[in-house]
Amino acid sequence: MIQTFILGIVQGLCEFLPVSSSGHLALFQHFFGLNADGEEMVAFNLLLHFATVIALIIYFRREIFKVLYEWLLGWTGKRLPGWSYGWAILIASFFTAALGLPMRKTVDLISASPMYVGCGLILTAVILAAVPVISHSGKKNSMLKIAIVVGIAQGIAVLPGVSRSGMTIAASLLMGMGLSEAFKFSFMISIPAILGANLLEALKFYKSGEAAFMPEGYLLACVAAFVLGLVALGIMRRLVLTEKWPYFGIYCFVIGTAAILFSL
Repeated sequence: MIQTFILGIVQGLCEFLPVSSSGHLALFQHFFGLNADGEEMVAFNLLLHFATVIALIIYFRREIFKVLYEWLLGWTGKRLPGWSYGWAILIASFFTAALGLPMRKTVDLISASPMYVGCGLILTAVILAAVPVISHSGKKNSMLKIAIVVGIAQGIAVLPGVSRSGMTIAASLLMGMGLSEAFKFSFMISIPAILGANLLEALKFYKSGEAAFMPEGYLLACVAAFVLGLVALGIMRRLVLTEKWPYFGIYCFVIGTAAILFSL
């Protein structure tokens, strides 16, 4: 039960901070001697991700409603900002899926290897180290170009150890977005990506015909993931606006190096 609760804490804190929740879950499950590919852990991981995506939807509920309303209103001919923003989210999601779906087997392979996860964390550290340079790189590009570049960045981040928030916020800044705008766009495009990935995993699990036995204490772990997810979003927003979030690169480098040395 303690291990289950710890995994819930890890998911809640790491899903939105630039440290890769998938990488941390893989490392902790390996450390605990758990089979990440087993039906119990697959179902449990799905619940943890669902808990944090609910936290994400609640946190951005006003923005989601506004974009959805204005995007739907755009079909009547009244084009408000949510019309182009909604299309940008869909375009980014398309490029994420186009890049991420073919890598599903690679993701499973990397998840089983602390060395590969460590390499992903070091890549995240490098990206975060480059943020102070790329965040002042030039003028803002069109929403179409931003959506394509950030969607590709999010697709790369399906690899365990590579931070989704780190990649997408860095890519948004590179394309000329402001700090607040980059934070918002990064997490808005993550909603369809996370929901889509969870749906695919759920369908895969369902088709396997395996029984879904949850580990002891899974409900408490999901509550922890939800609550800490909300906390982490608030922390991440403040860190992005104060430009302090790249310091997580030091943490990623240390943990990534430790994971590689541990696997030798």
